[in-house]
Amino acid sequence: MTAWLIRRFVKDYENTENGEVRAAYGTLGSCVGILVNLLLSAGKFLIGLLSGSVAILADAANNLSDAAGSIVALVSTRVARKPVDAEHPFGHGRMEYLGSLGVGLLILVMAFTLLKEGMEAILTPAALSVSWPVLTVLVVSIAVKAWLYFFYRRLGRATDNGTLLAASKDSLSDVLATGAVLISTGLCALFGWRIDGYIGLVVALIVLKAGYEVCRDTVDRLLGGKPDPEKSRRLRELLLNYEGILGIHDLVIHDYGPGRCFASVHAEVSDQCNIVAIHEIIDNAEREIGRELHMPICIHMDPIATEDETTNRVRQQMNDFLREIDPALSMHDFRMVMGQDRINLIFDVVVPADYTARQELIRSLNAYARWTAATGSSFSSTWITPEGRPLAFLKRLRYHFQERFFKEELSDEQRTQIHRRNDR
Repeated sequence: MTAWLIRRFVKDYENTENGEVRAAYGTLGSCVGILVNLLLSAGKFLIGLLSGSVAILADAANNLSDAAGSIVALVSTRVARKPVDAEHPFGHGRMEYLGSLGVGLLILVMAFTLLKEGMEAILTPAALSVSWPVLTVLVVSIAVKAWLYFFYRRLGRATDNGTLLAASKDSLSDVLATGAVLISTGLCALFGWRIDGYIGLVVALIVLKAGYEVCRDTVDRLLGGKPDPEKSRRLRELLLNYEGILGIHDLVIHDYGPGRCFASVHAEVSDQCNIVAIHEIIDNAEREIGRELHMPICIHMDPIATEDETTNRVRQQMNDFLREIDPALSMHDFRMVMGQDRINLIFDVVVPADYTARQELIRSLNAYARWTAATGSSFSSTWITPEGRPLAFLKRLRYHFQERFFKEELSDEQRTQIHRRNDR
């Protein structure tokens, strides 16, 4: 059924990276959700009135709220399709995330309602009325909601649509809630056990967890969470296939909604290469990778020394030293700058977001610099150049690290002191 609906209402349904196709998937999922939930609500409301079952009437109201959630999903999908404008230069794609958040909040409301009803059922247990109309409605509701769960999940996974994935969890929550009512009703009829309140509490906690996960994942995306590792890996792999690109760093993927990502990255190139030729290679990489990944990319070139034996040796030894401190550390933009009476080593060190030993790292690097500059033990003759200038990076490195990575930890007085030391 799901496959037929997709083929019938989504043109070019296999091209899920296309914005129009993604929007068609979202529209299909939302419209089916609205129709099914309205039909369920109307049927349950009619049978609830005829049978006098309060439980079925309450379930009809719940289906009505699910239809409202599908309307939220439809509106967010349609708004997300709007092109860029003067106020929104990166489009409106994040509206899908807001739609997911809205559905997540509806799931949380349902969870708290179930908690309240479960506590009331435990404190003031009441006899459960059992009739064939009630049982029939419950079974049909479970079957339809289970189908909706798989329907939403397939569409959501195919297009990375958070709103549809949230709707699938909402449908699963309905299956659990209605199933709990069915089980407690059957146990009460067979054995006289009145455990519907306790089952309701268990289901409420499961639904609460689902709602929390939907809201958490959506808020993470809105705040700028960690990008898809597979997308980062693929982008890195494609870039390194281009002749002349020796390495990359500072890769950032900006998420402005599903299908609306932008990437920026620094590409290391030899300082001996022809600037016009390498610029043409970079331009080609931007166009070709952008087309393949459906993601605009901006590449900044960083020239590095590749022909100087001393520079290569010192760079390798500094890399080895960093790995000895912590394998998670890495460096880039390594340069050797000639000073009046010494050569300064300048480079950036990449530290993990949760790295806590930053000050210890600075002290270790400074101590290593002092020791090697004084003894020449580690870098041997490379520390003293043919011109007699010692290789040193003590003061410049300290300034570079603190200014770039620890701005929030430095007072104005500390910055002044660092500048004075560098001037000396």
